[in-house]
Amino acid sequence: MLPMNNNYCIIMAGGIGSRFWPLSRKSMPKQFLDILGTGRTLLQQAYDRFSKIIPPENFFVVTSTDYAGLVLEQLPDLESRQVLAEPLRRNTAPCVAYAANKIKTINPEANLIVAPSDHLILKEEEFLKQISNGLEFVASRKVLLTLGIHPSRPETGYGYIETGEKATFGTLDNLYNVKTFTEKPDLRMAEIFLDSGEFFWNSGIFLWSLPSILTALEAHLPEVASLFSQGEHLFNTPSEPAFISKIYSECMGISIDYGIMEKSDNVFVLTADFGWSDLGTWGSLYENKEKDDQGNVITGNGVFTYDCTNSIINVNGEKIAVLQGLDGYIVVESKNTLLVCRREDEQQIRQFVNDVLITKGPDYV
Repeated sequence: MLPMNNNYCIIMAGGIGSRFWPLSRKSMPKQFLDILGTGRTLLQQAYDRFSKIIPPENFFVVTSTDYAGLVLEQLPDLESRQVLAEPLRRNTAPCVAYAANKIKTINPEANLIVAPSDHLILKEEEFLKQISNGLEFVASRKVLLTLGIHPSRPETGYGYIETGEKATFGTLDNLYNVKTFTEKPDLRMAEIFLDSGEFFWNSGIFLWSLPSILTALEAHLPEVASLFSQGEHLFNTPSEPAFISKIYSECMGISIDYGIMEKSDNVFVLTADFGWSDLGTWGSLYENKEKDDQGNVITGNGVFTYDCTNSIINVNGEKIAVLQGLDGYIVVESKNTLLVCRREDEQQIRQFVNDVLITKGPDYV
């Protein structure tokens, strides 16, 4: 069993969740909302989940400077030093580089979990078992590890991981070399992936030792690695925010998948099924919420439906909504905005948000 104090969790919480508009806004993105109606926000649920195996002092949350206060408000166990505020959005590789270099000044032998703040995990016990197995593996090998999810349908909204040969570690029978990472496929390719049994959904959850990820950054993203490593003496000092502000203006925007995982030859995947969804869209929320007899997911006490089927409806506050004859729609009311959109067309929501921003201004997005 690994000593708990060597294990750290980095929660990525910087996104703006535009596909969950109009409920998710730039001022209050979805990770800070109780999307599932549990009484806890998605960020709080992520923290609750990992806090069963990670002590509070070993958490770090990477977010935008705009949301640093929100993180501390929602996670009162954390100190301000544990919230890493990014002045600009630069995708996930700089986010990981920032957190890794900061943790290096605290514990150079750390093992790291890197996870998004907005995922749904239904089978928590199985999830934590796989995370614990993964931590054991990365602590003893110079490897990069990700979690792959058994696909249940030909999903076109996720990236995929193709498995290679089965790897050996202890009693694990679900560990494989990674053959390829594949971007979101079209439906025909997704069906081929599903039928092959060799492709798994890319969860975006990673595990590695600190030396392993720093070595990978130096090998594959030397410009990013050098920007962060040059300020090692400034981390955990009053000069850290100014240093971070300076290097983020110089740093490229690139994902950890593209920048590191796809280029490394020591990447492994633990395949599992723990009731995972990335909750990226209204459609994914619809798939994972309990439905009424007509196949509707309804949030709001003032919603009256007549001949409505297979729809997701979210009307909060004191408003009354009377809906008739809808089949397969998204209906969301929030503050000053009402969205009515066919579920099959929800990929257009980002375009809707952009059009509203241009026409009406930032108060509506």
